[in-house]
Parts: sequence; structure tokens; C-alpha cells
Amino acid sequence: MELLIIVIVLALVFDFINGFHDAANSIAAIVTTKVLTPFKAVLWAAFFNFFAFFIAKYIIGEFGVANTVSKTVISEFVTLPIIFSGVIAAISWDLFTWWKGLPSSSSHTLIGGFAGAAIAGAGFGSIHIPVVIKIVSFIFLAPIIGMVMAMLVTTAINYICKKQNPHKMKWVFNKLQLLSAAMFSIGHGLNDAQKTMGIIGAALLVAYSMGLEYGISSMSDLPTWVPLTSHIVIGLGTMAGGWRIIKTMGAGITKITSLEGVAAETAGAITLYLMEALRVPVSTTHTISGAIMGVGATKRLSAVRWGVTKKLMFAWIATIPCSALIAIGVYNFVKWIGIYEFVM
Repeated sequence: MELLIIVIVLALVFDFINGFHDAANSIAAIVTTKVLTPFKAVLWAAFFNFFAFFIAKYIIGEFGVANTVSKTVISEFVTLPIIFSGVIAAISWDLFTWWKGLPSSSSHTLIGGFAGAAIAGAGFGSIHIPVVIKIVSFIFLAPIIGMVMAMLVTTAINYICKKQNPHKMKWVFNKLQLLSAAMFSIGHGLNDAQKTMGIIGAALLVAYSMGLEYGISSMSDLPTWVPLTSHIVIGLGTMAGGWRIIKTMGAGITKITSLEGVAAETAGAITLYLMEALRVPVSTTHTISGAIMGVGATKRLSAVRWGVTKKLMFAWIATIPCSALIAIGVYNFVKWIGIYEFVM
């Protein structure tokens, strides 16, 4: 029982870190173009992170991404020590990349940690390979989709506005950025909060198999407090900031105007909504990075700082294996010192 409570608390700590780690995804463009101050921008993003809960529950009617995350490891092999080790690894990698100012994927950090801990505890046969392959493929597909979508949106906006007064349109796009940032923040809340829900859900499934009082027999029985708390905590995390990463996301990739900010955020939001429909837990970091590259490349390819992009790609590719290795180390170390037996 003690370990179940520890796992839930750690999952919510990860959720909070996810919020401030990925705050830059939602607000980098709107801060860089000076439409909102950083403080107002994080409040704006945090509100719509939380608002995503009501959209998922009462409009979409399900939490599909949470289901996918919980199925990364075959259910019969999932244990509380495996979940514990995976979340510790995810928190560690997230804090390391935040410290280095690298916009890595909190999603893939969690999945890598979960998978690595399962390998340490039950071997490679415990991994649900088709689910992992689908998730890994979107490390590459999500930024490409975001980039292509951004190029299309930017081209369409430029065509529509080509005969308009530039000064008047700047004012219009400053206002539209409030809407596009809100749309992207909703997508962030829909996708990322559900990853924490998936981990808590997996823990409650294990609790049920152990005969514990608060366990659930299926993800469809997930109690309302889980999604509600997950969305509240990720919103609070977003309010905490994440300023190191904003510098990389907002101006490090390419310089953007308010028009291009609208295009990038709108393209990123559309991509996230599509992934929600497909129940794929993608990285909001990858999505918005690809979108920002897309608006830069629409002007000219040299407008994108490809050197920065290479660093981002390295962090993206390294996230799952590094998180998995950390989780393997955590699982074996904690097993060696006997903590699992003490708190179970």
C-alpha cells in the first residue's frame, strides 16, 4: 500500500515537472513576439492545460492516450516496483535536460523509463513491442507533420493577407496569437496529462490484482480524481515556468513574427489534435519544434538554425534509451538495497 501511494505521488511530481519543462512549447512563440509577458503567458497556458480536462471528459468522452501509455508494458508483467523505477528515471532525465536547456520529450522520457524498468524486472519479453514501435516512430513523424502543417498554414496566411496593410495585420495577428497559444495549450493538456494518467492507471490496475482497496479492474474504471488531478498539476507546473527552454524554443530555432507565431502554434495544435484522435502519445516538444522549423523554412531554408536543430534531434533520439538505462539502474539499485520489500 505504501509503494502505491509513493508511485502516485511520484507520478504527480513528474506531471508537475512535465508542466514546467514543456511550458516553453505553449508559450515560447507568444513570449518571443512580445504579445504577452512571460508571467501572463504561463497563466494563459496553464489555464488551457487545465481546461483540456473538460474537453477530454465531456466532449471527446475518453482518455485514449492514457490507455496507450499504460499498455507500453504487457499488463501481466507490470508491478509497482517497475512503475516506481520508471517514474524516478523519467523525473531524473527531465530535470537533467531542463538544467541543460534542452527541450526533450517528457512523453518519451516516461515511456523509456517504464520500458527500461520492465526489462530490468521481467526481461525484454515484458515489452509490448507494437505499442513501443508506434510511439518511437512518432519521434520522427511528429516534427515532420508539424513542419509540413506549419508550411501549409504559413503559405495560406501569407496568400490571404498579401494585399493587406502590414501594420494593421500585425495588430490582428498579435490578438490571434492568444487564440493559437490557447489551442496549443489545450493540445498539450490533452496529450501530456494523459501520460501521467496512464502511469497512475497502471499502478491502480496492479493494486487491483494485489487485492488492494483502491485498485481498478480496467482503465475504463479510472476514477475522476486521476484525470482531474493530472490536469490541475500539469497546469501548476506550467505556471512554474521553464525559462531555460523558452530561449531555445522561441528564438534559438528561427526568429519569428506574430504571424509566424500564429502559424506555428496553429499547426502544432492541429497535429496534437490529430494524435489525440489516433491515441498516439506524441511529444509536444517535437511537434512545436517542427512547426517552428516549418515557418522558418517557408521564408528560406537558411532562416532555420540547423545547428540548433541537430542538438534538438540528438536529445530527442537519446531520450528513450537514456531513460531506459537510468530506469534499469534504479530498479537494480533499489532492489539491491531492499526498499521494495520494505514498502510493499
